[in-house]
This record gives sequence, structure tokens and C-alpha cells, in this order.
Amino acid sequence: MAVSTNYRGRFAPSPTGPLHFGSLVAAMGSYLQAKSQNGEWLLRIDDIDPPREQKGATDNILRTLEGFGFEWDRSVLYQSNQLTRYQEALQYLLEQKLAYPCSCSRKSILEKTGQTKGETVYPGFCRNGPLENLSEYSIRIRCNNEFIQFDDAILGPQSFDLEKMNGDFILQRRDGYFSYHLASGIDDAEQGITEVVRGADLLNCSPSQIYVQQTLNLTSPQYCHLPIVLNETGQKLSKQSHAKPIEIKESVDLLYKSLKFLGQMPSIELMNTNNEEIWNWAINHWQPERVSKK
Repeated sequence: MAVSTNYRGRFAPSPTGPLHFGSLVAAMGSYLQAKSQNGEWLLRIDDIDPPREQKGATDNILRTLEGFGFEWDRSVLYQSNQLTRYQEALQYLLEQKLAYPCSCSRKSILEKTGQTKGETVYPGFCRNGPLENLSEYSIRIRCNNEFIQFDDAILGPQSFDLEKMNGDFILQRRDGYFSYHLASGIDDAEQGITEVVRGADLLNCSPSQIYVQQTLNLTSPQYCHLPIVLNETGQKLSKQSHAKPIEIKESVDLLYKSLKFLGQMPSIELMNTNNEEIWNWAINHWQPERVSKK
């Protein structure tokens, strides 16, 4: 298949455990968006949070994707090899007064603002200098009534007020690890990703990543957020909810079920074929407008 440089997508799992059905749906959606347009599909491993990572998970992810018939067009990018780039970007933002050190803990923010756990909006207590004298600080980016707007390929027009949504958000944690927003914002731009296709559970991450790109004078991709797979109790299917790992021996069945979940209409005969035939059918018949908005 001829490759067009007009479209470049990616799948970027974190090595916190094996892939599950929700991971497969996200990977398939991003893969089909790319391959149906003769574009490139890149694989990135978001390994910037060692305390949460599981030993052997990266190898398991690569082996599983290969066993399901995914083919990436360039070398795998590991975010753990990008730390110098993230530090350079952070230093630039600090020098430009677009970011600042912060001594506030999550607990202290909740106590000072009376917010409930899970709804933390940071009001900028340390904007003029850290409130406490500590040996280690987190780094936050300034958000000044910033409205981030984009047109999602599935969910339509989106608008976010960053200051009301989460306030000045963290770029580097107190323990030195870089945030998902900083790392992914930089990598999506510098890898030339034209569209990020992922689950709608990450929709609220998009405005923060776009803002990071804007402050670093980087380009932003388009976005396409897929419906979330839920378990029997209505929880998002995830490693935290003990989602069952996908097995290569069940690849045909699970690829077929992923297509159905994404609103496609695969023939029942595909159940008796193989990965290659399912992918050929899926790429040639992919219709993103069939994907549910719910």
C-alpha cells in the first residue's frame, strides 16, 4: 500500500499492564483512521511514570500488537528517551515566565479551597513564588482565562476554559517525573501527528495538551475521541477495574468484536477467517461516521 504523508496517526499505550479490550478498540480506531487514508501509523510507549509501570509490560504490549496484526511504520518511540527534550521545554517555559515552581500538595489545595477530592482546580497560590520553602517543587503552567476550542471528528465542536477546568496544571511533579500533558503534547507535535485518535476518557486531556503546544510554539493535531468500553457494572474498562488481558489466540474474535463496537458492519463470515482478511476488510470498509457519539 502506498503511504501518504498527509496523514499520520499514533497509538501510545502506557506500560502499566497488558492490553485489554478497551485498549484494542482505541488501537483499532487509530489504525483504521490512518490506514484507510493511506497514512502512517506510529507506535509510542508512554513510559514516563516508572512507579506505575509493570515489569515486562512493554514487551507484552509489543508482542500482543504484533499478534493481532498491527504494523507500525516507524521505529517505536519511547518517552523515557525524550527526557532531555522535556527538560529543555520546561526550562524555556520557566525562563519565559509561562511556568513557575509550586509548593502546594493536593491535600493542601483541597484544604485551602474546600474542593472535593477529584475536582481539584488550582487557583494559582504560588504564582508569585512558592508559599513554602521546600527542597523539591512541582512546576505548573500559567492559564489565564484560556479558551481552547477544537472540532472533534466524532464528538463535534469542543470548548474548554482551562482556568475553570483545572487551573494552572502540573508539567513536572515534585518527584521529578514529567506530566502526561507535557510529554504527549511535545511528542504529538514533533512526531508530526496529524490526528490523535483515542478514547473519550482522555477528552479533557486534549485542551491541556493543545495549550502546552501553543505555549511552546508547536503545531496541534486534530482530535477524534472514541466511545469508552464499559464493564458489567458501568465502569470504564481499565487495568484499575481489573479488565481481562486480550489473548493473541482470540485475535480474530476480538478484532471482529472491536469492529462491531466501533459501529462497523463486518460480515459474520469474517469470524471464520484470519487477522489479515479482517484487516483488509476493515481498512477498505472503515466508516468513522458510524462510530457512536455515546
